[in-house]
Amino acid sequence: MLLPSIFGNDVFDDMMSFPRFDDFGDIDRKLYGKHADRVMKTDVREHDDSFEVDIDLPGFTKDEIEIGLRSGYLSVSAAKGLDKDNKDPQGKLIRQERYAGAMQRSYYVGKELTENDIKAKFENGVLSLYVPKKEPQKAIPETKRIAIE
Repeated sequence: MLLPSIFGNDVFDDMMSFPRFDDFGDIDRKLYGKHADRVMKTDVREHDDSFEVDIDLPGFTKDEIEIGLRSGYLSVSAAKGLDKDNKDPQGKLIRQERYAGAMQRSYYVGKELTENDIKAKFENGVLSLYVPKKEPQKAIPETKRIAIE
């Protein structure tokens, strides 16, 4: 039988279990499944003329992060690879728990913005983005002249 799956977890896993209040501490795991550690934690603050977006990217460097703007969507991606060289002079690696992989998240910012409008700063594992508010350009309807006979 095929059952829906979200982030690799069965949707009906906890359906029949009795709800307990101690489950609230594990809300990220319940919401995002076993991939909760790969989700970019984001804070968005609204100001009169802009948005301020702070994204936690601990363990990443500035060179491992890419930001792009396409069709009104601001995409942030980060990729980290660990050395796979087994000829390490410090000894053979027997357990590896540090994160290696990639993550990406997109935010709709509107088609009016260009890449020059958005400012980014990365400091102490936090990517800070300044996204200005721009009103959509309203097209002024062109009046078509009708000839009089």
